[in-house]
Amino acid sequence: MQNIHAPVPLLHDYLIQTAARLPDKIALVSMKQRISYGEIEARSNALAHSLVAGGVARGDRVVVFADNTLETAISFWAVLKANAVVCIVNPLTKSEKLAYLLHDCRPAALISDVHLHSVFAEPARECPHLRCVIVSGDIDDAKLASLPSARRWDDALAAGNRAAPPARECIDIDLAAIIYTSGSTGDPKGVMITHRNMLTACASIVSYLEVQEDEVILGVLSLAYSYGLYQMIMAFRMGARLILERSFAFPAQILKQMVDEGVTAFPGVPTIFSVLAEFKSLKDYDLSRIRCVTNAAAALPLKHIQMLREVFPTARIYSMYGLTECNRCSYLPPKDIDRKTLSIGIAIPNTEMWIADEEGNKVPPGTVGQLVIRGANVMKGYWEKPEATAKALRPGPLPGELVLYTGDYCKMDEEGYLYFVSRMDDIIKSRGEKVAPKEVEHTLMNIPGVKEAAVIGVPDDMLGQAVKAFVVFEQGFTMTEKQLQKECQARLESVMVPKYIVAVDSLPRTDTGKIKKTGLS
Repeated sequence: MQNIHAPVPLLHDYLIQTAARLPDKIALVSMKQRISYGEIEARSNALAHSLVAGGVARGDRVVVFADNTLETAISFWAVLKANAVVCIVNPLTKSEKLAYLLHDCRPAALISDVHLHSVFAEPARECPHLRCVIVSGDIDDAKLASLPSARRWDDALAAGNRAAPPARECIDIDLAAIIYTSGSTGDPKGVMITHRNMLTACASIVSYLEVQEDEVILGVLSLAYSYGLYQMIMAFRMGARLILERSFAFPAQILKQMVDEGVTAFPGVPTIFSVLAEFKSLKDYDLSRIRCVTNAAAALPLKHIQMLREVFPTARIYSMYGLTECNRCSYLPPKDIDRKTLSIGIAIPNTEMWIADEEGNKVPPGTVGQLVIRGANVMKGYWEKPEATAKALRPGPLPGELVLYTGDYCKMDEEGYLYFVSRMDDIIKSRGEKVAPKEVEHTLMNIPGVKEAAVIGVPDDMLGQAVKAFVVFEQGFTMTEKQLQKECQARLESVMVPKYIVAVDSLPRTDTGKIKKTGLS
């Protein structure tokens, strides 16, 4: 029998409780659809029952392969209500990679949309673990019949009980989600996140961002990754509204919607802010209601901070840092953005972090070492990868505990503010010295006219490795390799100055929008 007043909450209680409190409030705006908390509650209940009827049991994985849509949002909550583990996969994923993911996590069900049929059909047919496939959109009978135990989205919703979710079987240490890393340095790893992990992270983020019930949050970041997903989780926890968009590909359209909907919170990444910086008509939009702008994925260059201040003069600007393995680990309070411009902040509430040397010992302020995170937000491990898990989760300072060794080189100042240096596997060894690509990239990004930069090490007979930079110029701007090198020489130590600089139209990216350096040579 379901315990409605369970003493320890699960993640989907955010929706259940908010729907009970604010049933008629608009929760989600997507593709001109406006849907209330009560209706999302009812539809996710119905879908959860259909999943259970289709053979999904406690602990089973359900892959949601879809865009940022209403159906994806409903599916997320429905999978949790079915006592299962949700795995949202970016819709840009190709068939070969999707087949790898299905083979890796062995899902009992797949939820997708008809426009992705050409991508998921073959991997779905070849996956022996699928007991249920649900497809939204106008799919014809022949395509549907070719899929294992497939049914239409509308039929799945019509068949389930809207009034209440299936009986609760999970506890808070059960997995809520598997989020796959981008795989920029190898095969993607499934990061196992429990209900407790996600509840803890959400409570912490909501507290320092000061998220309110009247918040209107822009959701252009993919729900397949934690930064985008937490926009929805935070909104549903507080009873706020989420404006869900598929991407920032059409900035004029998004900016108009931000104005029309009265958006108050604008989460972005450096690529989005780069687009804004070049958008000529930006000042034509009244964005005065924006009171919070957040950035993650990489530290903001100074020129983007200045641009954001001009465009959103009354907004709090947060620079944040995190990994899929712990959701979020640091944030820079807006009051510190001037005196700690290059910092990625202090530990988020209810989390501890420190820098360790190669033996695992804490190092003094100003010393570069590996970032270590301790908190209830830290993942349970990598899905069926015990060696990788053991490398990342190691004994902590207190008996019996495990803490996260992030694989990131960082340093911390006397006040406990964190500075990112490099991924450990990105470090360039030139002339016997270690060069952090991030420092060179940051320098290049702050040269007027440079929009984006990526730095790698390439083999060199004399240097061991030479520093090579790829730059994308702002529209209508250009510089020669020698001019850029001269600018770098004025700003960097000689060992850090790129030996080669190549101008490119764009940089290769992972599904998350991060620069994919394995695509550079």
